[in-house]
Amino acid sequence: MKRITIYDVAKEADVSLATVSRVINDSNVVREDTRIRVQEAIEKLGYKPNAIAQGLALSKTTTVSIVMSEKMFAYNGKILNGLMDVAKIYNYNIMFHTTSKGISKMQDVIESIIKSRVDGVILFNDNFSLEEMEVLNEYQIPMVVVGSKITETKIGNVGNVYINFEKMAYDLVNKYFERGIDDISLVEDKLNLSMMEQLKAGIDRAYAEKGKVFNKYISYDDNNYKSSFNFLSDYYKNNRPSKLVITFRDSQAIAVLNACQEAGYSLPEDCELVCVLNNKYLTMTRPNVTSYNIPEYDLGAVAMRLLTKMLVDDDSVKDNKDIEMSYVLMSKGTTK
Repeated sequence: MKRITIYDVAKEADVSLATVSRVINDSNVVREDTRIRVQEAIEKLGYKPNAIAQGLALSKTTTVSIVMSEKMFAYNGKILNGLMDVAKIYNYNIMFHTTSKGISKMQDVIESIIKSRVDGVILFNDNFSLEEMEVLNEYQIPMVVVGSKITETKIGNVGNVYINFEKMAYDLVNKYFERGIDDISLVEDKLNLSMMEQLKAGIDRAYAEKGKVFNKYISYDDNNYKSSFNFLSDYYKNNRPSKLVITFRDSQAIAVLNACQEAGYSLPEDCELVCVLNNKYLTMTRPNVTSYNIPEYDLGAVAMRLLTKMLVDDDSVKDNKDIEMSYVLMSKGTTK
């Protein structure tokens, strides 16, 4: 028998997850007709709100939940180290939740967080929608999103420790414009869509200010090395690589490098390559790949420190829960 979740109730009542959560918690901001519709859906489906979850605001557990994509675990090791070190200093226990594609998995994560009575949550980028964050907010669970800048939200209990990827791409493209280069392409990364949107927004803005249109966004079905190399190998047999190619992760950068060289192009003479995330594998290629030095450990440490301040209503973070981190472009062998 299928387990009934808050998602099923929201769909049956044709309301948001947050509205169902408000009805369950007897909030007075829900219209009476909406409340009745939700209650009827709960009764019809046999949904049973967890009693522990309903009493969440009454107790503290000194436990923080960290939610991240299982496919990005290997890329977030330094951020996790920063999170863990600061959590240890302030005597917080850590509960890990990994996510994968599929709404059923996300339902399990949401309900587990609520039932576990965690004090706060650290989210990595694309893991939760704003609607799902509103549900956690209804249970008075402070959240910090680490990685990329989130869109503006009316949810008051959300902090953000981020890299401004839009500005990063905007500045990089303008740097190449100054050299007379406007043949630029961006390789999509489906594992980091929020970052891709921001990178593309920065490129679009730089082009628009010059009265031009950016039209070389390279998209394909999967983003592991094998699929990236296979696609790009065919692509560069029929298309000359742009003067500058931008990728997000190492596997894509190495795929671009190898595919270009296989097609007879030299880097950086025929094509320059910049990868956003830096790691050890980019120093093993020939030539070494230009990338950004992003303070990953500090991202994690600052995010956890921000959350600990939010948990005790520290005055220093009441009006500003957004912290932008710096980065530096490290020029290596794939750029001139």
